[in-house]
Amino acid sequence: MEITGIFTAIIIGLVIGVLGRLVLPGRQSIALWLTMLIGVVAALLGTFVAGAFNVANTGGVDWLELLFQIGFAALGVALVAPIASRSNVD
Repeated sequence: MEITGIFTAIIIGLVIGVLGRLVLPGRQSIALWLTMLIGVVAALLGTFVAGAFNVANTGGVDWLELLFQIGFAALGVALVAPIASRSNVD
């Protein structure tokens, strides 16, 4: 993987992570780096699942792939936020 691919994954992960946080109601008190990490993992999982359902390569914007990615990011934030906020209180 080239350096541009790493930067692209980080930027896309940040955007996907933030979109995942926006989908969830309320405030999630997790760090930006954790949001970005969840977003990168969600982007990879969403791309994999979209490929498995054969909807990853369409003629335009891959809306279903994006929905998978945002859904995984929201799920990741929902799972991690209680753990991260509990560790911040201690």
